[in-house]
Amino acid sequence: MTESSVSSQKAYLNQLKRRKKQILFFQIFICFLFIFIWELGARVGWLNDFIFSSPSRIFFTFIHMASDGTIFYHIGITLFETFLSFFIVLAAGIFLSILLWWNRTIAAVLEPYLITLNSLPKTALAPIFIVWLGNNMKTIIVCAVSLAIFSTVINLTTSFIQTDPDKLLLIQTLGGNRKDMLKKVIIPGSIPNIISNMKVNIGLCLVGVIIGEFLSANSGLGYLIVYGSQVFKLDWVLMSIVILCVIATALYGFLGLIEKLVSGGRVRSHPSA
Repeated sequence: MTESSVSSQKAYLNQLKRRKKQILFFQIFICFLFIFIWELGARVGWLNDFIFSSPSRIFFTFIHMASDGTIFYHIGITLFETFLSFFIVLAAGIFLSILLWWNRTIAAVLEPYLITLNSLPKTALAPIFIVWLGNNMKTIIVCAVSLAIFSTVINLTTSFIQTDPDKLLLIQTLGGNRKDMLKKVIIPGSIPNIISNMKVNIGLCLVGVIIGEFLSANSGLGYLIVYGSQVFKLDWVLMSIVILCVIATALYGFLGLIEKLVSGGRVRSHPSA
């Protein structure tokens, strides 16, 4: 590689770094600008602070509820329900996808039902879950799982089926069976797709948990939103929404970090790529 090409590559990398810094700056700037305008509007009377609250009121409401641990209790309940439903979706989705890949006849029979159930608005099922399961955490978990499981099964099954046939043929040529295909090719080759689905599912599970808490809970951030709106404590409502935004961003960022680590490990293990 010539000296000019090396310098050009360095200039290109520096340009990418500057662009990333600019994007990060504008993202933070827009966030703080929004908070400033919101606070200013509430203070000078552009906005009704009883209805729209304000960043300072939300902050002091959080501090007040944090002093006795109330808000952390509700956050913990919502996070527990979200993680539990997320891991159920992950385990069940991978298992069912393997089953459908293993038996294409079952996959063909169930495909229209999976598509129909995936398209069905899950909020329509929530009241039925309450009648079937009662007004408890099981209803919330089932509501969250139902929101994500069908799309997961459809996407992962498609990923498994579309695996490079030449790799599968190589396994067969070397005397391997379907179990070897699954362990050596299907699962390892689908890890990026699995992580991509995880990034989507963590958000869907959080949404499903909040929907369930709207209808069937006496704790959690969804409960705070409903209860706060009923008694006109809109500071509680907006504080809970802000916390949900922070949680959703943190969870998505955490899974994005895992995706980068896995991708980096795969690149290092295949330097020729």
